[in-house]
Amino acid sequence: MRFESLMSMVSRLFFFGAFLLLGASVIERIANKAGYTIMPMRSSADLLLEIAVVLLVFVIAIQLREIRHQLKKGNP
Repeated sequence: MRFESLMSMVSRLFFFGAFLLLGASVIERIANKAGYTIMPMRSSADLLLEIAVVLLVFVIAIQLREIRHQLKKGNP
């Protein structure tokens, strides 16, 4: 497996994982407003949101690296 394809797969995995965590965070926040909880951790909705943001930062970094690599090769 080439390095570029591995990075692309990791980027996609992080992207979808971040949106799953975002959805879980929203559901947890709604459950908290109703007086229930889904996750056993305290303030887990905020923690899930922070993890999702960190994953998206990595996705942005990987995409910028791929763009820089394509520009150095001269391919539009």
